[in-house]
Amino acid sequence: MFAAVSSATIQGVDALEVRVEAFTSGGLPTFTIVGLPGAAVQESRERVRANLKLLGYPLPPSRILVNLAPADVRKEGPALDLPIALALLASDQRVPLTALDGLVAFGELALDGSLRPARGGVAIASMASLKARSSGAPARVLAPMANAVEAALVPGVTVFAPADLAAAVAHLTGRAPLRPVAPDPASASPPAAPLHDLAGVRAQALARRALEVAAAGRHNLLLTGPPGAGKSMLARCLPGILPPLTDAEAIEVTRVHSSAGRLPNGLMRAPPFRQPHHSGSEAGIVGGGAVARPGEASLAHLGVLFLDELPEFSRSVLEALRQPLEEGVITISRASGSVRLPAAFQLVATRNPCPCGYHGADGGTDAGVEGGADSGVQPCTCHPAAVARYQHRVSGPLLDRMDLLIDVARLTDAELVSAPPGEASGAVAVRVASARGQAVARQGVANAQLAGRALATHTALSPAGQAVLAKLVRSLRPSARAYDRLLRVARTIADLAGEGTVLPEHLLEAAAYRG
Repeated sequence: MFAAVSSATIQGVDALEVRVEAFTSGGLPTFTIVGLPGAAVQESRERVRANLKLLGYPLPPSRILVNLAPADVRKEGPALDLPIALALLASDQRVPLTALDGLVAFGELALDGSLRPARGGVAIASMASLKARSSGAPARVLAPMANAVEAALVPGVTVFAPADLAAAVAHLTGRAPLRPVAPDPASASPPAAPLHDLAGVRAQALARRALEVAAAGRHNLLLTGPPGAGKSMLARCLPGILPPLTDAEAIEVTRVHSSAGRLPNGLMRAPPFRQPHHSGSEAGIVGGGAVARPGEASLAHLGVLFLDELPEFSRSVLEALRQPLEEGVITISRASGSVRLPAAFQLVATRNPCPCGYHGADGGTDAGVEGGADSGVQPCTCHPAAVARYQHRVSGPLLDRMDLLIDVARLTDAELVSAPPGEASGAVAVRVASARGQAVARQGVANAQLAGRALATHTALSPAGQAVLAKLVRSLRPSARAYDRLLRVARTIADLAGEGTVLPEHLLEAAAYRG
């Protein structure tokens, strides 16, 4: 007998439909899986065999062949356990073939019959929805309970969540139909870590203002300064002032994290904030591996990628980030094909000016040796060649992709003792949300994503503004990319000020952030 059921395998962050075909015939008892199965899929034979015996439907003493189509695409992971078991039951007439029509099933089988979650629930549900729209049939998904909550977030998909294989069979045979899992868009995953509040940042008015501008326009930000100046603390305050994700953005971010095997507890409403260590590999940060998996850059999609101590990252990692900073995607090419990973992240980075960290911090004097009252720093001990080598670890093309380059000075002794607490993140977040809302209402995207004719239209200048811009170009001599970024930052500053047009003072402030 022959039976088939639809399932999927994850490639990058997308789901590729897999048709699981089972054929039982006479001959010596064998159980073979073909169609480029990975190691975990090959091991499905033993998990399925044990579960069917536990269910009271042992495999018949026949030649059993399971084909995973398309046969030229490698299938990885244990998500095909459930569809293989259902296809075998249908081929043995234990499950009606009509019950499998239009059904997409996935999940890992435990030896006690229960269903364990598999990665990519949102992606598989999205694939099922797209398939159903093309065929005109309703989209039905059979998934483990842990995946059903996220899969139900996809519009137009009916999700059923059996606790085990027995419940799945009872549902398909009509003995004990399951109720559809109700989608709950209001559910949200808890934040990964407590948010830092800007109220704890004393003084540093320039850096605080730059952080607000970066949050309002989704601009890339580089903070440079000596150790202890507060660069990392400022960067970690950014999640607390970012606007929440829209419904469409939340589903997209949840899809990426689910496909990466990081099952969320509901819809991810907060923009992701990823902080990889500088020892991370290119595959771990950018993505890749023998089986292409999303890296930290993709996990930061529609959120923030924070690189602390930027020059300490390997040169290959930093240069690999140049393309996604412009295009918002990472393309990983292999002999078997290519995978596109979303990576529209906002880059925030910190660095020291030299290996010891104090280059230029003492104003070129030895005040730090004497412990001057207003310096509080020590002189740089690095050779000029060492300073140059350290600074050249970050290439010019990468620096050209940063919208705001800010020098952060250490607080003086007086500021450490008597500086009042800064403005709280809540108040700043209100201004950021208002400015971001103006931009999206006007042009549909954040200011950092303006390009081409849209950039020219929404940054149209008065004659006075054009004269100021011409002087800034002669002074700064920016590249074409930096010129566009200057205009985008000026547009964000105008939005924060509630201005409909970009004024000369907005251009001057944006130029000040170019370092």
